[in-house]
Amino acid sequence: MDPLVAAIDQGTSSTRFLVFNAKTAELMSHHQVEVNQSFPKEGWVEEDPKEIMQSVYECMERTCEKLRQLSIDISNIKAVGVTNQRETTLVWDRETGEPLYNAIVWLDLRTQSTVEGLINKAPGQNKNHLKHKTGLPISTYFSAVKLRWLIDNVDEVRQAVQDERAMFGTVDSWIIWNGGVHCTDVSNASRTMLFNIHSMDWDPELCRYFDVPMEILPKVRSSSEIYGWMKSSSLAGVPISGCLGDQSAALVGQMCFQEGQAKNTVEARCQLRYGTGCFLLRNTGTKPVMSNHGLLTTVAYKLGKDEPACYALEVWFRSHRRSGEKLAAAAGTSYGCYFVPAFSGLYAPYWEPSARGIICGLTQFTNRNHLAFAALEAVCFQTREILDAMNQDSGVPLTQLQVDGGMTSNRLLMQLQADILCIPVAMAAGAAEGVGVWNLSPSHLPHVTSEKYQPQINSDESEFRFARWKKAVQRSMNWETTEPCCKANGTQLQYLFRKEDERRPLGGSSHPSPHQSRPLRFSAAACHLTDSLKC
Repeated sequence: MDPLVAAIDQGTSSTRFLVFNAKTAELMSHHQVEVNQSFPKEGWVEEDPKEIMQSVYECMERTCEKLRQLSIDISNIKAVGVTNQRETTLVWDRETGEPLYNAIVWLDLRTQSTVEGLINKAPGQNKNHLKHKTGLPISTYFSAVKLRWLIDNVDEVRQAVQDERAMFGTVDSWIIWNGGVHCTDVSNASRTMLFNIHSMDWDPELCRYFDVPMEILPKVRSSSEIYGWMKSSSLAGVPISGCLGDQSAALVGQMCFQEGQAKNTVEARCQLRYGTGCFLLRNTGTKPVMSNHGLLTTVAYKLGKDEPACYALEVWFRSHRRSGEKLAAAAGTSYGCYFVPAFSGLYAPYWEPSARGIICGLTQFTNRNHLAFAALEAVCFQTREILDAMNQDSGVPLTQLQVDGGMTSNRLLMQLQADILCIPVAMAAGAAEGVGVWNLSPSHLPHVTSEKYQPQINSDESEFRFARWKKAVQRSMNWETTEPCCKANGTQLQYLFRKEDERRPLGGSSHPSPHQSRPLRFSAAACHLTDSLKC
């Protein structure tokens, strides 16, 4: 039988183990297990590191059982690759192997005050102060900020760091360390803000900025080499020989290996993955392109110890898996309604945490079908906005967008995406999923068939709808403020007066005395309203 290769795909909400025929990329068997998330406070998202590893082992064993039932010899599995949710941050004890806290998931927002403190100490309070080395703005998104929070707020972590027992890693490091080696690959390292994307190693200056000891960091390796060997009973001794962050794996799986492909026209290669959010990556070749439009510069992959690194421009924005395809299809239009899903602020290209979600253009005729259509359109408008920025940064216009992920089963969404971009959208065949995880050589990857969606509206209509969307985005900004109170005519305002002798806290129902006053969180709209009040 042909040799087999396997992939551990550890995602935000589930873990999968997949086994492929190495020559044909045929999926032979797989198993998937959901991973629980906990939400201790508003904006906090955590996962249990032990549960993550248990899900990996369960998926592996169940897949091996299925292969045996198919009379397939699991000794034909010659290599295992790892792809993982990025930025999710773990710290564990070097001596016991025990996690010192739950994994802080990539979309966790608890570090906002940490971010504000880091930006305040940057020259000119510039959030892009470290971008020349990292390609990234200072944001809650990245691992160094989460690690800083753990050291500052978790006694067990702080003590282990002082005792030189602490080990830091993202999920790939945690999985591979359970195979005996403390390492990561360049694609995951580049998402920490501790990694210099030019020198391709941990940067002492960055570590000093975040006050993180370099001794706790994993060794940085390429995306394609043997890191260690499996220790589980069924696959003990099988080499772990590939590692990529999940979005880099999608870029490789879609064979977006070149900055541009020379045919009759130049075709830029770009990959959009619709999953927990929308992740859009564009291969920029062997030299990093620094964005002037709010995009992230990241290391896409390094296909071997002696191979050059390739870079990408990237952005992430929230999407919603339950996107109401039937409701939206029943409407066929948003009827002039526009939805901006800035529930936790706007990310690229704005990086505006004060924005909040809004719906514009409602009339007496608007119904839930129109709202469902507007929600789908919002995903496509966000993609268009990012691709416009990428085109400007790279100087090479995109002529086709490749897509994958769970939401690509929504055919209406795919057609809307083609209409709003005014370029074809190509959806990869499901059988090719994960192919880039285990064989990273472009010459060995099989041909991936795809289904294409061509634009069906004229460009004038597309431009009109996009312009209205951008107008709605402007309306969503500067909505929220973290100021503890407002000032009106030079006087600190802590209460709004309903009548001359009656005072209540904003949103409250009791009548506290002035000595019981507390800082309040005001929206920008409330601040504007109270500017004219006199205390």
